[in-house]
Amino acid sequence: MEIKEQSGLRAVLENTPIPRMALVRQKFADDGIEDVAAVLRRKLDDEKLKARIRPGMRVAMTGSSRQINNMALILKELAAFVRSLGGEPFIIPAMGSHGGATAEGQRGILEGFGITEEYCGCPILSSMETVRVGSLPNGDEVRVDKYAHEADAVIVVGRIKAHTAFRGPYESGLVKMMAIGMGKREGADSLHREGFGKMGERLPQYGRVVFDSCNVIFGVAPIENEFDRTCRLEVIPAEEIFEREPALLEYAKSRLPRILLPETDVLMVHEIGKNFSGSGMDPNVTGTFGTPFATGGIRKQRTVVFDLSEQTHGSFVGLGMADVTTKKCFEKLDTNATYFNMITSTVLQVGKIPMVMEDDRLALQVALRTLTQVDRDRIRVVYLKNTLSLDTIMVSEALLDEVRARDDMEILEEPRELRFDEAGELLDFA
Repeated sequence: MEIKEQSGLRAVLENTPIPRMALVRQKFADDGIEDVAAVLRRKLDDEKLKARIRPGMRVAMTGSSRQINNMALILKELAAFVRSLGGEPFIIPAMGSHGGATAEGQRGILEGFGITEEYCGCPILSSMETVRVGSLPNGDEVRVDKYAHEADAVIVVGRIKAHTAFRGPYESGLVKMMAIGMGKREGADSLHREGFGKMGERLPQYGRVVFDSCNVIFGVAPIENEFDRTCRLEVIPAEEIFEREPALLEYAKSRLPRILLPETDVLMVHEIGKNFSGSGMDPNVTGTFGTPFATGGIRKQRTVVFDLSEQTHGSFVGLGMADVTTKKCFEKLDTNATYFNMITSTVLQVGKIPMVMEDDRLALQVALRTLTQVDRDRIRVVYLKNTLSLDTIMVSEALLDEVRARDDMEILEEPRELRFDEAGELLDFA
């Protein structure tokens, strides 16, 4: 589809005023671990853990499709730990149907995050082939990555965090990594068959079958603070994973990055992508949930997305939750990279294509022009770089009284006009 020139639309929108914006800092506790490798080595220095790895054992470690702080470093340290005990470590992409549901695509995602054979010091074995290892109570099959199934042991590595589409005692974390991640496309398809309304119930059932079919020896679970820095790093013996993860999830939820203002008229997001969230932009921040089974985030009337990140490799999951986007974003869309994920998740709304405008200025003006029941002289706007970069945001003048009333927000720069280049592209946060 070609996006034709929009001179007529430009004429209609050109007099739509754009509010002046101020740069604001959001204040969160910055308690990130300074030396993640040292903390991990100390926690691995446990004779009970060491006894689980014997010389010659082939040990699989899971790699995620998310941009997780220190993940490459964690896998590197784990590989060195396994080798020190005579084991043979390797990494498998544990990411369901992401990466276009191909072995090459999933390996490419890991490498894009710096998880390479050279850096981690061990092979990456990527395959979409799975093995059936059991079934759920209703008969739906449970499948697991063939390399994980053939391994002598598995170390499950995964960040614990609130999910973007459902709520339950286990959301994103080690159990999900065993279930959806290690299940690859076929396993994820099976697990998602009943939809996200049943996910809270089915996820631990599925994870337990996978757990029982593989020799999981322990899990490594980083938790990130509001600045996306690792603030906790848990090494959990296999037999304690199901018991301990729910409490760690509650802690992780308390550290979610968020917009401290409850409501705006227009939300602008500079870039979305799978590296920021499985939903492109984390709906726990933006309120753009693709299902009715999770809630939260900022309330707003219009959402504008200007671009896709390079690391998302054309996947535009989440764009369907925007009202307006841009031609440059549209031209990056890869349906193959996106539709496998949508089919697997059974959530189609997240991949719909919103209104497409020639440039950033027009996209923003459409959102502003189509607002209803607002004070046109005091339109509220919040602008984010992405949902992993929330320490500094921009807000319109109409929100500054709310900012000044809060101890956890600080005005860094007084209101000014947004900066656009001659082509109408936003320079702020670019």
